[in-house]
Amino acid sequence: MDTDGGPGTSARVPGLDGAAVLIYRWAVVHEGLTPATLAQAAAETGLSPRDCLAAVRSLTDSCLLTELPAAAGSQEPAGWHPVSPQAATAQLLSDRDTALRAQEEALREQRRRIQQERDGLAALVPVYLQARQHVFPQGTIDHLPDKLAVRSLLTDVIDSCRSEVLVSKHGGSFPPAALREALPRDLALLARGVRMRSLYQHATRFDQPTRSHAEQLIAAGAEIRTLPEVLPQMIVVDGSLALLPARSGGALLIREPDLLAYLLEVFERDWAHAAPFATGPQAAHDVSKTMKQSILVLLAKGLKDDSIARRLGISLRTCRRHVSELLEQLGAHSRFQAGVIAERQRLTDHPTRPPEPAPAVPAPAEPAPPSPASGCPACGGPLAAPAVSPAAGRPPRYCSARCRSRAYRARLKDQPSTAATADPAAPP
Repeated sequence: MDTDGGPGTSARVPGLDGAAVLIYRWAVVHEGLTPATLAQAAAETGLSPRDCLAAVRSLTDSCLLTELPAAAGSQEPAGWHPVSPQAATAQLLSDRDTALRAQEEALREQRRRIQQERDGLAALVPVYLQARQHVFPQGTIDHLPDKLAVRSLLTDVIDSCRSEVLVSKHGGSFPPAALREALPRDLALLARGVRMRSLYQHATRFDQPTRSHAEQLIAAGAEIRTLPEVLPQMIVVDGSLALLPARSGGALLIREPDLLAYLLEVFERDWAHAAPFATGPQAAHDVSKTMKQSILVLLAKGLKDDSIARRLGISLRTCRRHVSELLEQLGAHSRFQAGVIAERQRLTDHPTRPPEPAPAVPAPAEPAPPSPASGCPACGGPLAAPAVSPAAGRPPRYCSARCRSRAYRARLKDQPSTAATADPAAPP
């Protein structure tokens, strides 16, 4: 019988050579192997008797062949019976697999205990910081070691916020898991009447999860604006506490008044030049011109595509597409030439956005000039004769300076109530 052909003859098994695979297949086909059939197996597989015996020992060590009990008076086994790979695996590896599972369970238990200790210590961070604030009432700068401590403190600080939260976030998109975690907290904050202002990058308008998150916050009363570039990450609560990122992955907790004043000034400057985060289908296209102008500015400074993409929070592919379009529009053959042309045409001037004008409050209507026949609107007395010469001014409205002063004070008294009626949404 020819057993050299067929599938599995040339298989490569870890720990087994080709001779062992051949002998294993021969034993399976012939339903066993005996000392009397070793010569036949060697001849049919093309192996030498020595290689055949070595293959049998290898298969026995791998539990693929099981030794049959030796006959009485003989020291050699009566033969070898083939075992399926699944049964050999269970027999050979079950003890090691059980030991490994026990080690993994012990490691999981150790990690669980370490996490419990870490959580317990992190819960003391607010206590420590509040105590530090009493010791140093003039202001402190503290370091939070990791994200867990930052998250614990942020939850405590946001819950105690009373008036306003300022947020600056860098990046063209935010992780969906972070958005899901922040949304209920932010909505609860807005529901308490706390004002929330956030600065994002223009690129967030093109990311659907971030845009949907922003639209939900805006609908709840938040104010969101965008810029080409913003501070990497900043949260200011009630103007008395700020969180800035730390290199270690944690954060800096700032209560120092002078530094807080500087951060607030930087935020207000950026806020005045930022564009409102528009909602609706056109929201992602309103800032395309500003994005391209920002790319031109960075091109003129000699930055490479990857640096530009990182600073503007866009992907490298999107950045290269914008650069290609700008080169074509400017008729430039290189990035350097595009920067020179943009400088000459003053295209690299930063766009400035004037602050939005405050809603106009209608002034109290002045009474119409009385006709000569009418009397003084304050006392009803007769008016003086109207001036004949144009240089003398308009006709008199009141009979005396006293009546004119009385009417003026009455108008000032009515003005605040008129302004409040004109803008019921204005904050107190």
